[in-house]
Amino acid sequence: MSYVIQENMSIERKLEILSDAAKYDVACTSSGVDRAGKKGSIGNTAKCGICHSFSADGRCISLLKILLTNECIFDCKYCLNRASNDNVRATFTPDEICKLTIEFYRRNYIEGLFLSSGILVSPDYTMGLLYETIYLLRTQYKFNGYIHVKGIPGASSELIERMGYLTDRMSVNLELPTGESLKKLAPHKNRANMLKPITQIRNGITDNKEKKNELVAMKKMHLSRNVSVPNFVPAGQSTQMIIGATPESDYQIITVAESLYNKYDMRRVFYSAYVPINEDKDLPALDVKPPLLREHRLYQADWLLRFYGFKANELLDEKKPDFNTLIDPKCDWAVRHLDKFPVEINRADYYTLLRVPGIGVKSARRIVSARRYGRIDFEHLKKMGVVLKRAVFFITCNGRMMYDIKLEENYILNNLISDEIRNIDKVSGDNYHQMSIFEYMKQGVG
Repeated sequence: MSYVIQENMSIERKLEILSDAAKYDVACTSSGVDRAGKKGSIGNTAKCGICHSFSADGRCISLLKILLTNECIFDCKYCLNRASNDNVRATFTPDEICKLTIEFYRRNYIEGLFLSSGILVSPDYTMGLLYETIYLLRTQYKFNGYIHVKGIPGASSELIERMGYLTDRMSVNLELPTGESLKKLAPHKNRANMLKPITQIRNGITDNKEKKNELVAMKKMHLSRNVSVPNFVPAGQSTQMIIGATPESDYQIITVAESLYNKYDMRRVFYSAYVPINEDKDLPALDVKPPLLREHRLYQADWLLRFYGFKANELLDEKKPDFNTLIDPKCDWAVRHLDKFPVEINRADYYTLLRVPGIGVKSARRIVSARRYGRIDFEHLKKMGVVLKRAVFFITCNGRMMYDIKLEENYILNNLISDEIRNIDKVSGDNYHQMSIFEYMKQGVG
């Protein structure tokens, strides 16, 4: 293979350019993998996750997060690396990425690698370079740590499959919430092209689990010996949608996310607040702030879809298509459904408890468990981790509310907002900044 390499550019300069160019991609977390250290290899992965690096809005991870190249044949209007931008361009060789990963790992700056790329020459050519990089890292450099790679829409299914056996997680970005917006801002891309590798990865994960289950059953029956099934994307796949560059409502966005979870067994859907970086009539003006608070509410709603049993059409609908950014989505739902409250703590089932603002998965489980030994009061709830300043409006203990509270929408809403608004600056402030690997090293993290 031949590479686009800047002859007079040092690897340090490439790292500066290509780590900065990767900062708008937030679809990188690690979870769900428990791979122990392996003799003769470097690195290991624990399912407790990775931390200590920073995504664009401050989420904490510790992956070396870079692009293979910021060259790109496409001209997506929203992208920093689009072909028409007059940027300094750089491209790593596979060997350079391997050496960087190993050196940063040995210095304890990182625990894994997140690798994405612009499209160099063609999708197939780029995916081939990504595969060559990860293959070298796993085999020649013996790196056994966490690796997350972006799949390239349009690349061959064979390359996608080969990559799946080398990585912990793969992701293919949907870019924008709807096909209509994609057509407007990136007319050379199409939704079907993106869903093809997503479908392939989902099917590969399902087939891999079935083969492993069959092998376990055969071993129990003593029908198989010394046979193993290699892992295929064991941490699952994720995707990312840019929020705020196009006019979709919150209802449209969470409906798309719900569909991705249900149809494609997506591990995570990431929401990336659009940062105005290009001047274009079809994009928000350059002085428009990233909608970080809206992104925050979408993540909270996403949590409700995945762990609390909510459906998208319960949280929002065509008549109310957007969340109230001054209050979290669970409280927003509760004040609009006061007919379902108050909930009696000593009788409500687990799933009913999950719908009470201030009660999370852990505290709901503790409540259900503790009720077997006696009746629960408000002091018990506080010790169980229930956030009483929210929950008190929606619960009773032994038939009584904690205070004399009016079960009236505006009264409760005003009280909840006045408490919540104190924390809004933490989410929507002006300090929009992603720490670079160089700042990270200077702080001596590790």
